Amino acid sequence: MVRGKIQMKRIENTTSRQVTFSKRRNGLLKKAFELSVLCEAEVAVIVFSQKGRLYEFSSSDIQEVIGRYFNQARGGQGNYIAVEQYMLQLKRGSASMAKQIELLDASQRKLLGHGLSSCTSEELQETESQLVRSLSLIRGKKAQLWTDEIEHLKEKERLLLEENARLIEKLPSQEKGIAPYRSKSSQASDIDAETELFIGLREMRCS
Repeated sequence: MVRGKIQMKRIENTTSRQVTFSKRRNGLLKKAFELSVLCEAEVAVIVFSQKGRLYEFSSSDIQEVIGRYFNQARGGQGNYIAVEQYMLQLKRGSASMAKQIELLDASQRKLLGHGLSSCTSEELQETESQLVRSLSLIRGKKAQLWTDEIEHLKEKERLLLEENARLIEKLPSQEKGIAPYRSKSSQASDIDAETELFIGLREMRCS
């Protein structure tokens, strides 16, 4: 058996309505108190009777709770609007970026020689001009690198010459000159200068 939804409506009898209000109000405030104690929640309940009488409960200062509520409500709404605007900007930026990528991809394909069948003469002329400019820049960069390398080698040579000059200055004066050239014949004569056979002490040779 399926039960239908219970429809709630205003209690017509004034006395019964007042009794129900009193019971439900006390139950509501009791539940709010239990929730604040059991769960360490910050709870505030405000109830006005039909005659305008105020009934309230708050786990802390009710004015602070109400102020916190309004700040949170305003901040939440402001944050939502800010996030929504930020998302809209992201969508626009993403669409613009996708369009730029598409144009760059098409331009790159043309520079590589692909997809030229659908190009007009003006587009081909523009592609050719881009290639000429790119080639000029590449050659200029290459020449600059060569010039820098030559200057680097020249500077390295200069430093080596200066270091060599400093090392020569540190040598003794008798070692700064270049040793005289001696021919092979003179070297051989030195070796053969003393070839006479002599047996005995060297002092006896002079006698």
